[in-house]
Amino acid sequence: MNRIKKGDHVVVITGKSKGQRGEVTRVTGDRVYVQNINLVKRHTKPNPQANQPGGIVEREAPIHISNVMLFNSATGKGERVGRKVLGDGRKVRVFKASGEVVDA
Repeated sequence: MNRIKKGDHVVVITGKSKGQRGEVTRVTGDRVYVQNINLVKRHTKPNPQANQPGGIVEREAPIHISNVMLFNSATGKGERVGRKVLGDGRKVRVFKASGEVVDA
């Protein structure tokens, strides 16, 4: 069970985008893509078969999962996340500082 999942709101804790918040659009291995964060310019060739024009395209680059923290809306900050097994056998993510369950 990953600490960060698609759809989570995260805050970037290091790098050029430090302090910015956004929603995770996808997770691939140990990298996450966050909406409108860590944008890079990509020079693309036109592809007439795919009806794709050429030019400079801005898109999101991946961020290592260790450089983001899950955003806790109750405290308004990023917090560390741990795992816990409930009495009925379900595994859930919890905030380490408050012990509050992330997954409902």
